[in-house]
Amino acid sequence: MEKLTIGLIIGNRGFFPDHLCKEGREKILKILSKKFDVITLTEKDTKFGSIETYQDAKKCAELLSKNRDKIDGIIVSLPNFGDEKAVADTIKLSGLSVPVLIHAFPDDIDKMDVKNRRDSFCGKISVCNVLYQYGIKFTLTENHTEKIESDEFKRDIDRFEKICRIVKGLKNLKLGAIGARPDAFKTVRYSEKILEKNGISVDVIDLSEIFARISKIKDDDLKVKKEIEKFRNYMESKEVPIQSLIKFSKLKIVIEDWINKNDIRAIGFQCWTSIEENFGIVPCAVLSYLSDSLVPSACEVDILGALSMYILQTASGFPSAIVDLNNNYKDEKDKVVLFHCSNFPVSILKKSKISYQEIISGSVGKENAYGAVIGEMKKSYFTFLRLSTDDNLGIIKGYLGEGNITDDKINTFGGIGVAEIKDLQKLLKLICENGFEHHTVINLSQVADAVEESLVKYKNWPIYYHY
Repeated sequence: MEKLTIGLIIGNRGFFPDHLCKEGREKILKILSKKFDVITLTEKDTKFGSIETYQDAKKCAELLSKNRDKIDGIIVSLPNFGDEKAVADTIKLSGLSVPVLIHAFPDDIDKMDVKNRRDSFCGKISVCNVLYQYGIKFTLTENHTEKIESDEFKRDIDRFEKICRIVKGLKNLKLGAIGARPDAFKTVRYSEKILEKNGISVDVIDLSEIFARISKIKDDDLKVKKEIEKFRNYMESKEVPIQSLIKFSKLKIVIEDWINKNDIRAIGFQCWTSIEENFGIVPCAVLSYLSDSLVPSACEVDILGALSMYILQTASGFPSAIVDLNNNYKDEKDKVVLFHCSNFPVSILKKSKISYQEIISGSVGKENAYGAVIGEMKKSYFTFLRLSTDDNLGIIKGYLGEGNITDDKINTFGGIGVAEIKDLQKLLKLICENGFEHHTVINLSQVADAVEESLVKYKNWPIYYHY
């Protein structure tokens, strides 16, 4: 994953031991530089490269502002009490609107004399108070004060990195809608205007335009031959007719070209029934391949599903899958069958193959229904997220949480898995009562905490966190 850039602010207060700032800055800079590119004042700019006065704040703010196109987040560290006004003024004057993490060094209880006591514990409260007054949003560490060598601090830095990636990834985001949603699925309707209000644009292309572009590609084109080999290497495809593989390849070539030319980060695709009737394939294998290539691809033109896939992927670095909350599992109240017919990324499956889609083959014919990805999900923990535009309230809202994919077996077709989620019945009631879709999104990672902080604190989206 691309290395992020962090602006580092070292707080200081003159009548507290400022030699601690020199030592603290050197130590935290060494640790942060392993994970981030760090932009911070030098010891030539201010005393120990820290900020204490308004003049210090202006220097630091100017440095951060010059690098505004690079900086993805700000970390404030307090080796001593720190000057809360200087910290807040620095962030305000910089004009940056990025996540901010507040860290404070702990005191050594055996070094509480005038020359060595930090009082960062109290200083952090003061800094947060003034940031709150200024309307500057910030993230806190797991513990109020933390040693920078501790496991707690490492977890906080890892979490903050995820938060920065999500917030950055949502800036000027473009999603792609390919085709019209299936007429029967009013459940996946969404508001482009609410998305646009939140800085997310949707580019639209009709399936007829996709088919027209495909028609210009010859079957023996070198690009097509290369894509056929990619599909064969991607998953088992022995039973798939060569003409279907050619069509998968052409569709993928055209979609990727459209995505690249328009800077689109995730798509929703019209997967039935026009493409089966007019082109003769099920597009699931193509969507699976794209998702595994970190271009989240939702079926049934579920744009908010695609957005949910993108956010979880951005947080974890791993592909997401869109799933149906589809069946009860026996009488177990905390288990649910996750299903699709399917476009699951191969990376989340134990074994996989491309076959024909059994549900739709009865109406369009088996020969027009090849492209479904068949397989069972790997046993794993996972994060789930579902976002939705609520036209009644004019907002983006959502729910998220974590669960486990189990070893439970089901004798059925498509892509399948059994999920265990604590207090599932409570979650299902919330989904039904608040008009959420039958789709949810899973990612084989544990990132719910960072996602909740990003979307609630920095995007102001109301998110129900199920835990």
